[in-house]
Amino acid sequence: MKIYLDSIGCRLNQAEIERIALQFRAAGHEIVATAEKADLAVVNTCAVTRNAAADSRKVIRRARNAGIEEIIATGCWTTMESEKAAELSQRIVLNHEKENLVANYLNLKPQDFDFEPIERTPLPGYRARTRAFIKVQDGCDNECTFCITTVARGAGISRPLDEIIADVQSAVDGGAKEVVLTGVHLGSWGSDFVIRSGAKESPLSILIKSILERTSLPRLRLSSLEPWNIETDLFELWRDPRLMPHLHLPLQSGSDSVLRRMRRNTTREEFSALVASARAVMPDVSITTDIIAGFPGESEEEFAESLDFVHAMSFAGGHIFTYSPREGTPASRMKDQLDKKTRKLRNAKLREVFAEMELNYRKKFIGKRMNVLWESSEELDSGDFQMQGLTGNYLRVRAVASEPKWNQLDEVSLTEIEGDIVLGEIL
Repeated sequence: MKIYLDSIGCRLNQAEIERIALQFRAAGHEIVATAEKADLAVVNTCAVTRNAAADSRKVIRRARNAGIEEIIATGCWTTMESEKAAELSQRIVLNHEKENLVANYLNLKPQDFDFEPIERTPLPGYRARTRAFIKVQDGCDNECTFCITTVARGAGISRPLDEIIADVQSAVDGGAKEVVLTGVHLGSWGSDFVIRSGAKESPLSILIKSILERTSLPRLRLSSLEPWNIETDLFELWRDPRLMPHLHLPLQSGSDSVLRRMRRNTTREEFSALVASARAVMPDVSITTDIIAGFPGESEEEFAESLDFVHAMSFAGGHIFTYSPREGTPASRMKDQLDKKTRKLRNAKLREVFAEMELNYRKKFIGKRMNVLWESSEELDSGDFQMQGLTGNYLRVRAVASEPKWNQLDEVSLTEIEGDIVLGEIL
């Protein structure tokens, strides 16, 4: 059977769609690059914003218009609006049933999957990445007033350590050079079952150290970490060169009063101290973040305060979201909802600041040598190959090679900046 897979939204959704691909392939089925070639489509949907929900519906309709006989819709939008999802697809799978989606569809038991040996290959189509996204945790116990994900995903649940280790080593055995740990609330991993017995180490620290000690993984990267989940001594782990110097720390606002309305468990002072602690251990660390523009009640003074704080943090990059009211969240019921024009203007101002910070961060590395993991390879008219990949600190690099080097690590001399890409020469 030929299967088309698509995913909208976060890295956790990407990890889940890769797991689904692995299971279908292990059962002897083929993953195809386009919907037109498929007998079955699986779409992992998102509901974090109204645009994400609209994109989810669009992808399902596109698969249906391609003539696919059967479509399975799963994920957050499917869970939140299951009746609408059922109108667009033949089968829906809610989030709490997703782990067994493939097994149930094929009438198999999860233990029937034979994952070895399966070579590490990118999913056909637009996912030309080499990194393996591995889900270690699902759900969230936070109560951020703007977030629909906690409703869609439920309470936090951690995967057992041995299962994670097995998944990481399996990815390495299949050829993966880098693993990205993902979860709705990654920093809370282990809080639901780890018994610390007086140990000083946090569960997250135990997870990272265990992966580094028990596997031969060349590069380990963490996805988003809520700032209140991090004890400053955790950064000592980054002295291991296998742990990539990139931290994504969602801030959401640089105003303490807005943070309180968001129910974010951090303050400007605490966040600033955390960033300083990270940079004390890793001076060149890439720290990226998320910011919401136009949260309900955000005054001109609060926005100016937020903008100044963001600039002071000198982020290496980030995601700017225009606030989107999501039905079922406390923020959607707050007074003083800002008009669309104001929200968009604030988004644009934030993007200007972030563009400046991103450029300044990239400039620091011109003339330096850094290792790059190549994620894509495109043959040029000259017969050479244009390579594109990522450094450990998440700089996107492009270079020319005489042969394709997909999923290889090379030392590269960084020479100049072209837009959001750093150009380099392979040494």
